[in-house]
Amino acid sequence: MIVARPRRSALYMPAANARAIEKARDLPCDVVILDLEDAVAPDAKDLARDQAVAAVKAGGFGRREVVIRVNGLDTPWGLEDLAAAIDARPDAILAPKVSSAHDVRAYGAVEAGGVALWAMVETCAALFALGEIAGAGAGLGALVVGTNDLAKEMRCRLTVERAALAGPLSLIVAAGRAHGLSVLDGVFNEIEDDAGLAAQCAQGVEFGFDGKTLIHPRQVEIANAAFSPSAEEVAWSRVVVAAFDSPENAGKGVLKVEGRMVERLHLAQARRVIAVADAIAAA
Repeated sequence: MIVARPRRSALYMPAANARAIEKARDLPCDVVILDLEDAVAPDAKDLARDQAVAAVKAGGFGRREVVIRVNGLDTPWGLEDLAAAIDARPDAILAPKVSSAHDVRAYGAVEAGGVALWAMVETCAALFALGEIAGAGAGLGALVVGTNDLAKEMRCRLTVERAALAGPLSLIVAAGRAHGLSVLDGVFNEIEDDAGLAAQCAQGVEFGFDGKTLIHPRQVEIANAAFSPSAEEVAWSRVVVAAFDSPENAGKGVLKVEGRMVERLHLAQARRVIAVADAIAAA
């Protein structure tokens, strides 16, 4: 059985903002990321931690995955964030600015606590250690791109088209796929530019991302639409699965289906599309 949990939209919510946390319980996003890091001022770090932990323990997020992004372990708040987050037991803990396999393994307490680990890829150093990072183990389940920090380090222009980041984005997806990880695209900063967001989501689909991280609730519907399998994709996938399931095709590696050649690799892709579509429909 293929388990394909939709992660089309992953919305960052500042955990210092109690109203934002409450609102997240009713938004149509697939993932809520309660942020203790970039979105929280230093004097609000303790409050954010307490409110994130309380929110996770209280529940009420329905089908949504709930993730806590902690501060880095090299900050004054990191170790306490990590311990509190593990105790709260969210669906995952998101580690910022991971640049090496060593950085991933430093969060080994997450795996020991039975919580999944997600890692931010947002430094130039990380780009030269992607294979090691993605294969580091420690309960790692997803890579999340931090395009703002990455562009800042590279000193490149972060346009809608993201031409300067095309190579890095493709490599991040490839590294994640090589190790069976989910991969989420970076944020789009222009909150009111719906057309720009739609274009960047379409680009993210082309790159192979599972979904996109977001900074505002109004961005959720656009991301959900972009990263949902189309009706045509689902229909074709069902045709492919039915063809391979037919008794006369048992054991065949290649078939001609409606004038197109399909292989068993296409069967695996088709089953995943159907699993994602079914999960979205059941939500």
